[in-house]
Amino acid sequence: MRKLSLLSVFVVCLFVVPISANATGFRTEFKAYEISVVDNLFVGKNVKAIWTVRYSNEEVPVTVVKRKTLEGTEYLVYSKFFEVSYASTASGFGTKEVRRSWSNVPKRISKAVINQEEMKRQRIITPNKVDDEKALGLIASYLPDLINDGYTHLLN
Repeated sequence: MRKLSLLSVFVVCLFVVPISANATGFRTEFKAYEISVVDNLFVGKNVKAIWTVRYSNEEVPVTVVKRKTLEGTEYLVYSKFFEVSYASTASGFGTKEVRRSWSNVPKRISKAVINQEEMKRQRIITPNKVDDEKALGLIASYLPDLINDGYTHLLN
């Protein structure tokens, strides 16, 4: 009877404990991140601020560049292997493609890293306008979901 109880507890734990694996090992939860302001840079008149978002100390952080546009504010997220834009406009805050003139990563590479279905789901994360602090928090929270499983090692 005791062996049966242990076996049922083990089976229940298998269903309750979420484990997702990818090509690089186990996918971390990405709940912990650090946002830092990049100071003392001459960035031009269209760039309003720059931050870095770091999910672990082992990897290079992603860079977030704030730009003002006619529609509102865009937060461009850059890495060596992908780029995505989060826009705060009258219709809300969410993802969009990076403008060709602002792009640094070949589109083919970025599309391989970014999950296109998740990008569509994140078109409107919130219908409200957001300030920098809220935008950075949303970006840091939602960005890991945009990365295809085989490329999550780029964040952790």
